[in-house]
Amino acid sequence: MSILVDEHSRVVVQGIGAQGTFHAKRNLDYGTHVVAGIHPKKGGQVWQELGLPVYATVAEAVVEQGANTSMIMVPAPFTKDAVLEAVQAGIDTIVVITEGVPAHDMAVIYNTVYPREPNGTFLKDRRAALIGPNCPGVISPGKANVGIIPATITKPGPVGLVSRSGTLTYQIMHELHEAGIGISTCVGIGGDPIIGSDFLDIIPRFAADPETEAIVFVGEIGGTEEQRVGEWIHAHIPDTPVVAYVAGFTAPAGKQMGHAGAIVREGGAGGETAADKKTALEALGIAVGVDPSDTARKMITALNR
Repeated sequence: MSILVDEHSRVVVQGIGAQGTFHAKRNLDYGTHVVAGIHPKKGGQVWQELGLPVYATVAEAVVEQGANTSMIMVPAPFTKDAVLEAVQAGIDTIVVITEGVPAHDMAVIYNTVYPREPNGTFLKDRRAALIGPNCPGVISPGKANVGIIPATITKPGPVGLVSRSGTLTYQIMHELHEAGIGISTCVGIGGDPIIGSDFLDIIPRFAADPETEAIVFVGEIGGTEEQRVGEWIHAHIPDTPVVAYVAGFTAPAGKQMGHAGAIVREGGAGGETAADKKTALEALGIAVGVDPSDTARKMITALNR
């Protein structure tokens, strides 16, 4: 089993320019069921590089191809409309690779996809799973790859991997692979201040997946979500092997590091530094690597390999 994407995913690509075409072909060659491209002015044409139909709207692809997953590669100014179109068409899983989506647009998307309930929380049950933006995508090795994750560095296995950072994830994935350990699903949730799905939308899915035996999550400086994740793991799945990594141990306070959300604003008692998060997670019984290699080694040890 896996989460979010698998052999039943039928993927449309919104944004069939050079980058969209390049990665869609990689995913198709991997075995992912990429079924169509979407372009408002090219409906009815053939996507020559992939030999697939192009539809003017996502709704047409849902009707004609049974599409249930979208990979969004459109430029940032058009991402809001693309996501909302996919939602309106009834797509189940929407993976937004695009970088630089305006925060206001993401706020509109989030509040539309996940409306606020009277108690202030956001309704996510029975809503589309929105991954990203500014993320590498989702891969369930051997089943489907939706995004830009290099599929050659992993294979099917028992570890669920979720991360705010793409390249750090690749390194952990590769080192697990070298040790003979595969992945059930890897989810890159992105590092922007507003993202569709966070750690606590993904990790409970891993907890419910019978083929996911262990979990690695990769956080960054900024915010305190990693502590909330640790508390959830401690309360709900204390016997599951979990290893964390928090990027940014040497990052100075107030300096944005890479991702827009990776910035220590409070520090100290605010718990936004990597050291703060490591201390908090270890107090909850969760092993924390000091770098991606150490994180992989700790997971290998946890699995007794």
